[in-house]
Amino acid sequence: MDKVGCYEFMAEPFHCDFNGRLFMGHMGNHMLNAADFHSSARGFGMKYLMTINRSWVLSRLAIEMKEMPQQYTKFNVETWVESAMRYFTSRNFAVIGIDGHTYGYGRSIWAMIDTETRQPTDIYSIDNGAIENWIVKDKECPIDKGGRVKMSDEARLVRTIDTYYNDVDINGHINSVKYIEHVLDLWDLDWYREHQVKRFEIAYVAEAHAGDKLSFYMEQEGDAFNIRICKDDDVEVCRSKVSFY
Repeated sequence: MDKVGCYEFMAEPFHCDFNGRLFMGHMGNHMLNAADFHSSARGFGMKYLMTINRSWVLSRLAIEMKEMPQQYTKFNVETWVESAMRYFTSRNFAVIGIDGHTYGYGRSIWAMIDTETRQPTDIYSIDNGAIENWIVKDKECPIDKGGRVKMSDEARLVRTIDTYYNDVDINGHINSVKYIEHVLDLWDLDWYREHQVKRFEIAYVAEAHAGDKLSFYMEQEGDAFNIRICKDDDVEVCRSKVSFY
């Protein structure tokens, strides 16, 4: 079996915005699905991990797109494990058209947790560290890894929302992709008539659950926008950075 997985998707019309381009949230979802298909086929996926009270949790995600696929366009998401340590592993993505056209790339960092204690657990304890057999060190992912999103005390509160059933994933906390959607909703339709998302970064800090109120704080840094998301008790749950064309 190849170390690099390749999975075909299509920009379904109901997953596209008013411009006919795939939503960034759905692109993120396709990447996460590709990650699950890849890891499951190689023996360290969610379906197996749940039987031993383990789960993958997304820690960081960066997506940088030259353009988004138009509706009905078929494309492939390639994914591979770049490195692994005891508690974290890095996984990359490439979004390639059926004709070989490159749409963009993604970088992600994952932690494995014990689903009962919610604490990080040793990745190498799974199948005697078999993940090491799937690491690819010589495949390029030509986008920045991204760093810590800096926020000052001057960041302004721009929105507070409630969370519900549709925000929650299989791990029982707010879905990673839902944060992407909520962040990108901070700009209105007029903005998106003139701009496209170039790069989206998000780093997850703490869990939020259904019923939590999420407050979004924003400040501009050059051409990028930095966002901090906190839940009810002012506990920070994640930070995001967005830049546009």
